[in-house]
Amino acid sequence: MPTPFYVTTTIPYVNGRPHLGHALELVQADVLARHRRQGGDPVRFLSGTDDNSLKNVLAAQAEGLPTQQLVDRNAAAFESLRKPLAACFDDFIRTSRDSRHRPGVERLWRACAAAGDLYRRHYQGLYCVGCERFFTEAELDAGRCPEHGTRPEPVAEQNWFFRLSRYQDQLYHLVQSGRLRIEPAVRRNEVLGFIAAGLEDFSVSRSQERARGWGIPVPGDPDQVIYVWWDALGNYVTALDYANRGADYRRWWADGSRRVHLLGKGVLRFHAVYWPAMLLSAGEPLPTDILVHDYLTVDGKKISKSAGTAVDPVDLVDRFGTDPVRWWLLCEVPRVSEADFTVERLIARTNRDLADDLGNLVNRVVSMVHRYRAGRPPDPAPGAAAADAERLTTACQLVPDRVAAALDAFDFRTATAAVWTVVAEANRYVDQVRPWQLARAEGDARADGDARAGDDPARSTGDRQASAQLDAALDVLLRSCQTLAEQLQPFLPGTAARIAAQCTPSAGRLPSPRPLFPKVPGW
Repeated sequence: MPTPFYVTTTIPYVNGRPHLGHALELVQADVLARHRRQGGDPVRFLSGTDDNSLKNVLAAQAEGLPTQQLVDRNAAAFESLRKPLAACFDDFIRTSRDSRHRPGVERLWRACAAAGDLYRRHYQGLYCVGCERFFTEAELDAGRCPEHGTRPEPVAEQNWFFRLSRYQDQLYHLVQSGRLRIEPAVRRNEVLGFIAAGLEDFSVSRSQERARGWGIPVPGDPDQVIYVWWDALGNYVTALDYANRGADYRRWWADGSRRVHLLGKGVLRFHAVYWPAMLLSAGEPLPTDILVHDYLTVDGKKISKSAGTAVDPVDLVDRFGTDPVRWWLLCEVPRVSEADFTVERLIARTNRDLADDLGNLVNRVVSMVHRYRAGRPPDPAPGAAAADAERLTTACQLVPDRVAAALDAFDFRTATAAVWTVVAEANRYVDQVRPWQLARAEGDARADGDARAGDDPARSTGDRQASAQLDAALDVLLRSCQTLAEQLQPFLPGTAARIAAQCTPSAGRLPSPRPLFPKVPGW
């Protein structure tokens, strides 16, 4: 039976414009959503923005703008990534604007309060605005935030706290058993280690004064604002009309569905510990999968607006196109460890993979069908097999399962490499079989047969054999290109559509060949 598949990205702060790291997660989620749809599963793909952050307030103040104006402007830039990245998200939630969000967050708060898991007390700690979280001295790197390199500011105030410690054993067993699946394993082990070290209750509100009056007030305590992480994590269910427990919530956040969160390693603790504990407290189902990616870097440094290492994905798409950017993100980023971006690497990957390997293959195959069969797809005789095509046909047969297994393991590099086995084998087959030599042999045999047969229209045996060999070779190559069009659809939807169009006959003929990718100059 088809399995409802609900996939989400994290919702980024909108204190600045999106960078390539945001594009990475959006493209990864898009691939999973497209792949599931292709397999027949119903899919809901959610993205959005985290509007209710102190970072956004401070950014607005720095620009001399009202907070809502800055948030609206920057959130629009994130939502507009849909077109340049070919992202197929079904829903986009904005936590300051979406009418579903605040009632859902309030419902979640009240459910946890009813469970006895919220209480108010004095708190003093070191707070990093960049992370929107408190740190202990032991968690700092020489007194600085390990993520942002800044010194957290001391904060002392009355806050509401959540009884995270109550759920320590339950969370540990959920993760250890795989009921709450975390990929890759190194991140799962990181979460288990964090839980085993002991969980402490955490602050879930801020004073109105320190929040600058921005955010969702605590129900029944208007002097406090709900902590931005509590607010933001709730988006995964508030976007499903959790406030009313509506039809979307019952369909997508229920037993029998796959509930998949994509996130970067820097926010793992919030998603794999805090969020499941909040749901346990509220008596709601948990996510089924937490899929974690590492960071992108530029010249070895984490992408950051403040450090001047941000890369604008829209600019890249304007220069090189959607699919070259998607392909670099999917091929170059490993399952574990960081990937360093340079324009030179993007150009190299585009020219080598897309222009040379894939583009030349499709162009050669379609051109040969036009040259040797007047554009009509070959129709091999029943039982005819292309010589020496076993490796290619095997690659085509195995690629769907290989891609599915790799994507289930959250391994985009392995998935794209599986598709590329078909490209490599098809190019190898062209070089080995050399259809142009089969065409020459066909012509020679036909000429020889005509010379010997006189006015007899029947072909010679040699003529028929040469034609059958060429038909079989062109047929296996054309089918391989059609397989590539199907398997590339989740990864490179635009390219897949162009390949399918070139390899699908209209009125019995293939369209004229057109290059898929021009070479990018300067490499």
